[in-house]
Amino acid sequence: MIEPPLDPKRARGHRSRDTWGTFARLSAGCGRMSRMSRESREREADDGADELPEYAERVLEVAELIPSGRVMTYGDVAEWLEQGGPRQVGRVMALYGGAVPWWRVVRADGVLLPGNELSALEHYREEGTPLRQAACSSEGHVPRIDMARARWDGSGHDHTR
Repeated sequence: MIEPPLDPKRARGHRSRDTWGTFARLSAGCGRMSRMSRESREREADDGADELPEYAERVLEVAELIPSGRVMTYGDVAEWLEQGGPRQVGRVMALYGGAVPWWRVVRADGVLLPGNELSALEHYREEGTPLRQAACSSEGHVPRIDMARARWDGSGHDHTR
């Protein structure tokens, strides 16, 4: 176990408290999201970093298959691919989804993606995606996707590779 630093504010790198209240160092692979230095970007560019990881390509291909007016949840996409889970699909969509119909891959509860509600809502209305009216008590009165009617199960497409 890594001993906590005397002053956590001055510790280098990210730290989080474990269940016993001590600090444990998080690796860069644990979701540390920061800007890369120019040197790091150049080094990755030389290593062929412009290519998408295979899993990301597969997620984006599924997003492109979803018909207009229909949606799949993050978990549905992972199940379709028989790999990963909702969080992995969400991460791929957050990083690379701008090139595909990102609004068709949604949360299981039908709540619109925070920060992109208006853009997504415009797409849903344009495509005729079934929506449920928001309750007057809901914040911003933004409708939800009617998952019972809008959810697509992938029928009609062969997804085996």
